[in-house]
Amino acid sequence: MTLSKEEILERCNLMSKNTLMETLGIEIIDLGEDWLKAKMPVSSKVHQPDGVLHGGATAALAESVGSFASHIFLDSENYFIRGTEISANHIKSVTSGYVYATARFIHKGRTTQLFEIKVTDEDGNLVSICKLSTISLPKKKA
Repeated sequence: MTLSKEEILERCNLMSKNTLMETLGIEIIDLGEDWLKAKMPVSSKVHQPDGVLHGGATAALAESVGSFASHIFLDSENYFIRGTEISANHIKSVTSGYVYATARFIHKGRTTQLFEIKVTDEDGNLVSICKLSTISLPKKKA
């Protein structure tokens, strides 16, 4: 059974209930053949004490969209997919509105994967650039 784009997005967002993604307001909003996009509201909930977007919230957004991309574009039925490392370079401050994260493969290996995740503001300005490494481990057969 092949799911439609809308069904995939809906399933992702349903999986986020009662998780960090729901707490931060992260929503998976679009996907293409080799990319996935999410958004997160920027409010006091994700601010540092001085009123700007917290880098940790940005990293959580990046890891969330990269992890969902792994599950969509890899064989998550037969493999556990886990993040192994994330790095983030923060370039621009944001105080309100939304930030958007788009994950794309840099490397799509059988065992290891590497994503580039660009986080932008509502005007398309680059806020952060992140890299996420994931690993695919076979599930044990019952």
